Amino acid sequence: TNPPPPKYETKRPNARYVGALVADVHNILINGGIYGYPATRTNTNGKLRLLYESCPMAMIMEQAGGAGSTGSHGRILDVMPTDIHQRVPTFLGSIENVYELDQFHQYYDDEFAQEEEEEKKDEKKK
Repeated sequence: TNPPPPKYETKRPNARYVGALVADVHNILINGGIYGYPATRTNTNGKLRLLYESCPMAMIMEQAGGAGSTGSHGRILDVMPTDIHQRVPTFLGSIENVYELDQFHQYYDDEFAQEEEEEKKDEKKK
């Protein structure tokens, strides 16, 4: 038989998804982790509404010591609404987790922009 794991090991991360924004955020507040509803090819602005889904949950997360981000566009609470039903990609969690995710978005957004510029240059040469 295997010996028990050392006591200094942390809890193994797992994926939990209730499917209800408030319940998922509550789970993040209690157990830690990160909640993400990113933009997709079909929903380039995400699916959660800024004014009555993303901002209220981001405010709760920040008051609890966490953070809320859109990924590539920064802090959710800094987004100025242009439409009452405006949608934004939403990431909520601890400051550390959200910062790491923002760094990931920044790195790959920059890399993607460089690839697009190179493709445009190649097209002009042809």
